[in-house]
Amino acid sequence: MLRNMRKAGQTIVGKAIATIFFGALIVSFAIWGIGDIFRATPASTVAEVGDTTITVDQTRNAYTNELQRLGRQFRTVISPEQARAFGLDQQVINNLVTDAVLAEKAREMGLSVSDQLVAASIVNNPAFKGADGQFNRALFDQALRNINLSEAGFVQEQRSAMARLHLAEAIAGDINVPLAAREALNRYATERRASAYFLLTATMAGDIPAPTAEQLQSFFNERKSTFRAPEYRAVTAMALDAAALAKPDTVSEADARARYEQQKARYGSPERRTIQQITFPSQAEADAAAAKIREGATFESIAAERNVSPQDLELGTFTKAEMLDQAVADAAFSLEQGATSAPVAGRFGPVLLRVTQIQPEAVRPFEEVAGELRQEVATERAQGQIERIHDEIEDLRAGAKPLADIAREKGLTLVQIPAVDANGLDKAGNPVDIPAKDAVVKAAFASDIGVDNEALRTGTGYVWYDVTGIEPSREKNLDEVRDQVAAQWREDQVAQRLSERARGLTERLEKGEAIEAVAQEIGATVQTATDLARNAAKDDLTAEAVNRIFAVPVGKAGHAANGADGRAVFKVTSATVAPLVTSTQQAQNTENQLRTGISDDLISQYIAQVRQDLGVTINQQALRQATGGEL
Repeated sequence: MLRNMRKAGQTIVGKAIATIFFGALIVSFAIWGIGDIFRATPASTVAEVGDTTITVDQTRNAYTNELQRLGRQFRTVISPEQARAFGLDQQVINNLVTDAVLAEKAREMGLSVSDQLVAASIVNNPAFKGADGQFNRALFDQALRNINLSEAGFVQEQRSAMARLHLAEAIAGDINVPLAAREALNRYATERRASAYFLLTATMAGDIPAPTAEQLQSFFNERKSTFRAPEYRAVTAMALDAAALAKPDTVSEADARARYEQQKARYGSPERRTIQQITFPSQAEADAAAAKIREGATFESIAAERNVSPQDLELGTFTKAEMLDQAVADAAFSLEQGATSAPVAGRFGPVLLRVTQIQPEAVRPFEEVAGELRQEVATERAQGQIERIHDEIEDLRAGAKPLADIAREKGLTLVQIPAVDANGLDKAGNPVDIPAKDAVVKAAFASDIGVDNEALRTGTGYVWYDVTGIEPSREKNLDEVRDQVAAQWREDQVAQRLSERARGLTERLEKGEAIEAVAQEIGATVQTATDLARNAAKDDLTAEAVNRIFAVPVGKAGHAANGADGRAVFKVTSATVAPLVTSTQQAQNTENQLRTGISDDLISQYIAQVRQDLGVTINQQALRQATGGEL
């Protein structure tokens, strides 16, 4: 956290400068209590922190900046409904409250930042530097206009942010990580164990009679929430992307062949040649050598005359595109295998070339990939139409035209999903087929029937969606899920029986019986697992069973669930830990992780206590007003 604060102090994110430093603390606010948030405060005030007030305007500006930032990040417009579903309003006010808490404490302690330090932080901010690396006043002014903040206001924000940062550094800026903590983490990460074990399978649970009607009803009543039907929503979606607009039939054969020649390597292996080369200091010497070869001299003898070693003679094996010297490439790829070239005017002087091996190209013919090529070219051309058609669709939507009519008019596919749950599954438990499924489903469950939703930006275009129906979550009756309940009842019975049997077998091992004898008695085979690591399955042991092996002392026995219908009985035979070598990079990384974690905890606890001491009042009605919610 402290590292992120220092980094944030060197960048410009508008009014978010005063809020992003402690964003990571939002989750921890839940433990501080919110019992004070419903007290009455003035209508123009969203929150009171000690003597500090957070106004509606401050909150609105911070909220708007965050909305715009998210919009730029996801390349779409975040609607107020979506923002509230994501908890953005609460995140913003909690950020502002945290800043106010630290500002109050800094004032109480008399902390201040000099004008010189504030000026230096602004002048040295990379966001305000031009191409010459110097402070650029025009960039600074533009940044202030973008965030609707005056120079004096920005300076005050910067001063306050630096004071908060100094306070945080005083609390947790130079943490000494105890050796015991590093050793404990090293043990956790590097400990390896070995264990002897055998497995109990579902067949060892014996015959399990079918449940009576009373047993099944009782079992169902105790677990009704498990069988509850989720909320389903009916969704209509229409996608606009380049692939949908592309018209491959309009791409000429010439254009497709041009793309084929440009990207031949995608469709196989181009021709490669192994080439030898002798370089000459002058054209005359190269001509003389070529004449000797025509008269019967060998390429090797010419190389020997010029003291070119066999290693230096080899230029290498290349495709034509890989060769840097175009003249040499053209000459080499025009030769027959074993032939020697005439003198070539290479980039570094005249050369003689010989091709010793040719690996023919193995490329799929144009006719085989023509359809794919036409689709690619057409898709690229259609990409340029996306924004124009998007604007046309938005105009139609503004005129209350239904998606179905727009899809017909624009020749786009309309997808209608009668029921989808929040996990993207239909009533049969199968994934639904809908454009940009994850984003659309999430947005649909944050919307409602009749809401005019903003289009979602995808990597290749846009998706419009409407929620056309909502089927609330409900409790199912036993008749609807009888088979599922019976199957789960049987699984529970198997698990109970195996657990009881494993417990008895473990007790025998603890009393000193040999694991081989105990396993043989029930018809199981003893196996040995070595080099076991925490949280990792090994051989036929699940991660859950392995973690249980790490929870038992060496020499002791235990048992654990091993998959859905099995159990492992084991005895830990050994444990080893790699020594901690503090000079390694891994050890340094571990220490840095611990230092960061300890620093974050210290700052979180400090802010929690100061917040409690100062008292915090949040007016939820004023917050809704500031963030565009309903009053």
